[in-house]
Amino acid sequence: MKRRDFIRASALATGLVMTPDFLKAGSRLLPEMSAGKKLVVIQLSGGNDGLNTVIPYKNDLYYKLRKKLALPEKEVLPLTDELALHPSLKFLQECFRSGDLTIVNNVGYPNPDRSHFRSTDIWHSASDASEFLSTGWLGRYLDQNGKTAHDIIETDSSLSLAVKGETRKAIALTDPKQFYLMTTEDLFASLSQDHENEQQQNLFYLYRTLTETAASAQYIQEKTKLHQVKAEYPATPLGKQLKSTSMFIGSGLETAVYYVAQTGYDTHVSQAGTHARLLGQLDEALQAFIKDLRSQNRWKDTLIMIFSEFGRRVAANASGGTDHGTAGNVLLLGGALRKKGILNEGPDLKNLDDGGDLKFRMDFRCIYAGILERWLGAESKKILYRDFEDPGFV
Repeated sequence: MKRRDFIRASALATGLVMTPDFLKAGSRLLPEMSAGKKLVVIQLSGGNDGLNTVIPYKNDLYYKLRKKLALPEKEVLPLTDELALHPSLKFLQECFRSGDLTIVNNVGYPNPDRSHFRSTDIWHSASDASEFLSTGWLGRYLDQNGKTAHDIIETDSSLSLAVKGETRKAIALTDPKQFYLMTTEDLFASLSQDHENEQQQNLFYLYRTLTETAASAQYIQEKTKLHQVKAEYPATPLGKQLKSTSMFIGSGLETAVYYVAQTGYDTHVSQAGTHARLLGQLDEALQAFIKDLRSQNRWKDTLIMIFSEFGRRVAANASGGTDHGTAGNVLLLGGALRKKGILNEGPDLKNLDDGGDLKFRMDFRCIYAGILERWLGAESKKILYRDFEDPGFV
């Protein structure tokens, strides 16, 4: 093979490569596995303002520190005598009342980093702030427990660090048909033929990856091509991603984890309108998705985790927005939650850190540990490299 073709093939595979158990070239269709529990991770990229998402609406300090940015008590959606939801989250209030929502407050990690990129890497890799890992927590789950590349699907054109493992990586795709057609192009198909005798280890690795990509692409296309999502979804990027996720689940894919993201939460300027719009889109997309899953009798098998790389500063800035902060909320939705409602105490606005930010009360890796152990059936210590206390929400 010419070097130029090798480089083209490598580029073609970028973003969708993975290294699951090797399948011989030609055995395109993977064996079907029984359907099990599903985890859907939603990342709110940019640093969601947790204090204006789950609001301490009875706390005078909230109104003192935020002045014009604070949401009036008469507008918020009460959950308890202390905490309320943003007015845009009406469906989530319904979920709270029905026992389908758990809110975890003050989630973060020691020595927080306010950089988007670094803090995102820490959340994705489940590392300490002082260490740098090249693999993600879900990617390592794939290393330990995965059998096929499509055990994890990210509905995007590229992979997040969270779903990249050492020996396996998830699949990133937005359209199963396009994904499949790409793998049937002449160059891709010719490269994914039998190369077991290939002498160079790196080339064999690439051939194996291409072969497995083609196998997964055909499997996904075969499973999804006749399945139609009947429910109506909002025509927003997140709505489209969750509609695709519904299609994957409804078509019977054996995929255990789905990863989606909503961008735009970096609200330094004129936050009120932007934040209300984003949370409204999140609420509408979740409403469509959860009602759809309920109609398929899949809701009790599904857990949704919503997180952001950090919260915002407690005090508003001079531009009507908030700057990068520390601790925030994690929202968990599902039809089989063991601990429902507010999992832990709300934000302590009297006891801030030296920088005037919220102190974290729960390490985000405790939430990961609970999901890995109780939902995905994995040994969390092997994946997180140490023991973390399971909050017991599932």
